[in-house]
Amino acid sequence: MSGELVYGGPLSERKKRILRSIIEAHIEMGEPIGSKYLVASAQIPFSSATIRNEMAELEEMGYLEQPHTSAGRIPTKLGYRFYVDSLMENYKLTAAEIVTLNNMIQSKIGELDTMIQTASKLVANLTNYTSVAIKASETETVRAFSYMILDEHKFLMVMQMNNESIKTKKVSADCMLDHSGMEALVSLFNKYCVNVVPDDIPYSTILKMESAMGERASLVNPAFKAFYESVASPSASNVKFEGVNKLLEYPEFSNVEQLKRVFSMIENKDDFLDMLSRSDSDKINVFIGDERESRFASNSAFIFRPLTVDGKVIGAIGVFGPSRMDYSKVISTVEYLSQKITGIIEGKALPESDDKR
Repeated sequence: MSGELVYGGPLSERKKRILRSIIEAHIEMGEPIGSKYLVASAQIPFSSATIRNEMAELEEMGYLEQPHTSAGRIPTKLGYRFYVDSLMENYKLTAAEIVTLNNMIQSKIGELDTMIQTASKLVANLTNYTSVAIKASETETVRAFSYMILDEHKFLMVMQMNNESIKTKKVSADCMLDHSGMEALVSLFNKYCVNVVPDDIPYSTILKMESAMGERASLVNPAFKAFYESVASPSASNVKFEGVNKLLEYPEFSNVEQLKRVFSMIENKDDFLDMLSRSDSDKINVFIGDERESRFASNSAFIFRPLTVDGKVIGAIGVFGPSRMDYSKVISTVEYLSQKITGIIEGKALPESDDKR
């Protein structure tokens, strides 16, 4: 779950305790947290003066910030990341939550699409954040390639898929097009790329195709790119959201510009697909704000767990919300559901101890 941020140096146990208390209080209240509150409510056995000094140092180290003079502190992106990686305690699902999750998932056995979407809706209700359900595309291969010349430098790559559908992709070429060259190109694609997914085609094969094309070698790369983009790429239609209106409950998204950015992101869905493509497939992934060159709003967070069966990603369940979300509860809920779904698909069940916690 660790990100690519560089921490501001080692923290003493006292600093860790104060930082964790500030973050958890801010997650609950949504307000800057001051030393007086920590002394009165968080039961920290330090004086106000000591806490203020530690808070000042945590601010200098980049873990906290002060939104305005004389206010308390709020966590920074770095503070949240350190909390998720090092300070957060595991949330224990209640018996009622486990029963609810188990009843839901058992009732949808054998219906993967419905199972993922129903699980996503349940996560939204349990956490009070927006949930995200992603269904992986089916693996597609091409049965036959053909072409259509559009003009001197553009042609249509025509692909008859094994599921009987037809896909086309417009391709721009540097060289002048003619039927002789296009027939040679299509012949090579029918020789090397039929019934194969693009990722399984070695680079040496592409070089062999370019060599065979001779003076028209420049046609191979854009044609292969069209083939790659058309086969087994995640589609925006595979991303579903539940509880989008829940975002309006958080002051972080009360700013009109921030809200526009968030809803634009939800509408085009590309950011979520991009996160999935760059994720670790065997664990919970946590993206906080604009980490890792994402285009998420700086005060938001996205947590998700890919669903894998036999090493293949079949989908994902996630949660999107403010950066001060309840990470512990969200992670535990998503992890439990993900294990349940993959366990059912693989014909396994979770250990008895997990169901009876």
